[in-house]
Amino acid sequence: MKNLIFTIILLQLTLLGSCQQKKNGGVSTNQTVINKSLSVNEYDQLLTKNPDAQLVDVRTANEYAGGHLANSKNIDFRSATFESEISKLDKNKPVFIYCLSGGRSSSAASQMKEMGFKEVYNMDGGIMKWNAANKPLDDNGNSNKQAKGMSKAKFEKHVKSDNYVLVDFNATWCAPCKKMMPILESIAEKRKNKMHLLKIDADINQDLIREKNIASIPYLELYKNGELIWQHTGYIEEKDLLAETKL
Repeated sequence: MKNLIFTIILLQLTLLGSCQQKKNGGVSTNQTVINKSLSVNEYDQLLTKNPDAQLVDVRTANEYAGGHLANSKNIDFRSATFESEISKLDKNKPVFIYCLSGGRSSSAASQMKEMGFKEVYNMDGGIMKWNAANKPLDDNGNSNKQAKGMSKAKFEKHVKSDNYVLVDFNATWCAPCKKMMPILESIAEKRKNKMHLLKIDADINQDLIREKNIASIPYLELYKNGELIWQHTGYIEEKDLLAETKL
């Protein structure tokens, strides 16, 4: 009887241990899963310490061609083949990912965690903050490439007006940008006799974004007679925008 009781207890302990080792889709809790966003400097330093790391740019092919981190591989997060392409990477080795401002790469990191990747590092702020920190980009030797989008000189002409000019730096994939767009358009319509709304897509105007050292979107600027009188980074409600700008 004692031997039978001992056997039952031993079996229960074995099953309990097996259950405790499996969670999150079968990943053992003894094996650390890392899904972390790093600042530009932290990302750069850790990447330098891991020269053989898997480095992935999850932007579009056009964005990638405009400048990317050296030795990176382009796998577009929005493409239908993203999951199949990302699956070709080694899930047991560190993967460093980035995009323009950190939104797409953050979503990609979450998906990769679900797919079983053990160590994923996302660059917080993406290429925008990388540029703001004056970090180098590789353009595959195309240093004389045509400027992308509006020049800074043309931008300065646009904002030189007797009326107010509210500039909205945005992107089509940016959720806060899309949420705020109707607010800005409503303000522009209500105050069309004194204010003009200038919309600038960050993807199309990458050179201007770099020259103006813009590190995050949505980003707003308000000009009067060509002079910058107000600026704001991130989403803002209509009442707060009007209160701050006195429009």
